Amino acid sequence: MNIGFKEWQVVCEALATGRQSILLRKGGIHEGRKGFSFAHDSFFLFPTRFHTTGDQVREGEVTVMPEWQPGDTIRITHHAEALWAITLTDWEKVAEMEPFHIYSEKTVHDRFDWEGKGMASGSIHVALVRVRELAEPWEFPYEAKYGGCRSWIHLPDPPADWLESAKPVLGDDTLATLHDRLKPEASPESMS
Repeated sequence: MNIGFKEWQVVCEALATGRQSILLRKGGIHEGRKGFSFAHDSFFLFPTRFHTTGDQVREGEVTVMPEWQPGDTIRITHHAEALWAITLTDWEKVAEMEPFHIYSEKTVHDRFDWEGKGMASGSIHVALVRVRELAEPWEFPYEAKYGGCRSWIHLPDPPADWLESAKPVLGDDTLATLHDRLKPEASPESMS
């Protein structure tokens, strides 16, 4: 339970408020030969400031800042659970996801069209996530091992009993409605 998923800080904020309920990912240059997959179904949201500018999102406040430096305090406030994950290869299906995220159309299209690291052009990974707010923010110092263009990182052990005290951002009924509306039609990705 000490896996972190690196995502732009502005997207983490959208997930934290319930404005966004899906993750769209293509992968980074350090994802390994097979490329990105939703390899974990339970993870903490690790906010990054790298590779983000205001034109990459449709809403939210983006303050361009340098990426974290060793010794900076990382503050984890939310945990996510992937309810399902799929790879979409039909742009129309990807475009239908627009109400459920804050990324700009250009950002999503660029990711969809990118080819490399085990991913073909014309595809993108999508996951519906249940987000929970930690009762108390979890803070620890940034280390160089958290850097690089990778999605998954190993974090220190989280606070004891964090799960029991975490509160869902969206209720079960809202998530059930989202699940029914966004029901995956492609083969699900394997999550371990």
